[in-house]
Amino acid sequence: MIKAGIVGGTGYTGVELLRILARHPDVEVSVVTSRADAGVRVDTVYPSLRNFVAVSFSQPEIDTLAQCDVVFFATPNGTAMQMAEALLARGIKVIDLSADFRLQNIPEWEQWYGMTHACPDLVKHAVYGLPEVNRAAIQQAKLVACPGCYPTAVQLGFLPLIENRLIDTQQLIADVKSGVSGAGRKAELATLMSETGESFKAYGVGGHRHLPEIRQGLSHAAGETVQLTFVPHLTPMIRGIHATLYAQINASADTLQAIQALYEQRYQHEAFVDVLPQGAHPDTRNVRGSNNCQIALHQPQGGNTLVVLSVIDNLVKGASGQAVQNMNLMFGLAETTGLDIVALYP
Repeated sequence: MIKAGIVGGTGYTGVELLRILARHPDVEVSVVTSRADAGVRVDTVYPSLRNFVAVSFSQPEIDTLAQCDVVFFATPNGTAMQMAEALLARGIKVIDLSADFRLQNIPEWEQWYGMTHACPDLVKHAVYGLPEVNRAAIQQAKLVACPGCYPTAVQLGFLPLIENRLIDTQQLIADVKSGVSGAGRKAELATLMSETGESFKAYGVGGHRHLPEIRQGLSHAAGETVQLTFVPHLTPMIRGIHATLYAQINASADTLQAIQALYEQRYQHEAFVDVLPQGAHPDTRNVRGSNNCQIALHQPQGGNTLVVLSVIDNLVKGASGQAVQNMNLMFGLAETTGLDIVALYP
């Protein structure tokens, strides 16, 4: 039985980890930390976990976490990098859901996240945890940096086109909408129901911190630096990401039917990527609560613009579910273990 610890167990990604791991047949959640709720039973704070999680919150201390085989960091940016080195030195595997180890370019990370990196030498040892790209490396990893929610939806949508050099990589557009849970579980004016309900807005148009992460992944796939316009939006829903991706097809590109076949071939062995029939319109509610990404392709009016629709649950495939998917790979388990979750409907 794998003993798992969760640092930051009171946020949305933390409780989502608890929801998934509580039913995982090979995992025992042995440590869940929270400075504010230390000593309080987890199922007191989250009654939905009654009869599933019996531990109490504890302080985030290395000696306590050292009892675990793997530690998940479901924490704000800047926390995991303070503790990861000490845990790794004790032979504990680390899965970070924050951005601390995602970017290989340290000055760029410090620019976008506004702080000095605490352990820059460790970054080069971190494996970027997008299983559909880095499965073999994840299986051997000690430290995994889970992708962000926006980067997961965007990269999965664009990758087959870029890998097969079918599009102009200098004119990529990602128009992406997210539910308010993506902002985290904190009191903030902009995410109050009275502020977000019956409203819809773009934000971070001048630059969002997920942009360099997306660009890093797509550039790696392309073998050259890509140019991406990324515009996130906040929608009045709790969960879900809908990415509408635009790319200009090269003159030598195949027909839409051939591109559809290429996507189906690229993802045919991926348990959590579902390529829908040509012309479909994926809905965020069709993946809500699941670890699935649904993708559909369109070529409006038969022109040169290809539109890719990619939807995920930002808290599952965009965060905690993908983290468990990575854990399964790191411990030699079937990748789908504990993640065979049917989406909620309606």
